This record gives sequence, C-alpha cells and structure tokens, in this order.
Amino acid sequence: MTVVDTIRERLAALQPQTLEIADDSALHAGHAGAKSGGGHYRVIIVSPQFARLPTLKRHRLVHTALGTLMQREIHALSITALTPEES
Repeated sequence: MTVVDTIRERLAALQPQTLEIADDSALHAGHAGAKSGGGHYRVIIVSPQFARLPTLKRHRLVHTALGTLMQREIHALSITALTPEES
C-alpha cells in the first residue's frame, strides 16, 4: 500500500465528501526531509465535520486522523480543509 493509499484510508474517518491527495515529493528531491524518507503531500478535503471549526482545529483533525504517518512517512503536508458549503 502506498503512502497516498494510507492517507486516503486514514482520512476516511473524517467522512469526506471530496478528498484529493497529491504527492509532491519529487518536487523536493534533495530536501533534508526527503532524505529521511518523509514525503511532501497536498490534501484537499471537504467534510461536514469541519462545520463551525476554525482552520487550526480542522488541521488538527486531519493530523490526528493521520497519526503516526506525520512522524515518518509525511515530512510536509499542505491542507485545504473545507465544509461542503465552502467548496
């Protein structure tokens, strides 16, 4: 299973209506984080669970769902977290 597959599997806990994941690791070849094996990813996630939450709490939900991936497999993560009404 790829890291993107694992990200998708773990973010399913947030019941996304839309989930887009991009692996930008190749754009950062030679970067210190890339040398340690951590990749660079972009996530766009639309979920009703983000309703009435500020951006920081939305990002915390994503980080919590990803759990240990944030310690090894993911070096950098760009998150766009929206409610269905915002998308």
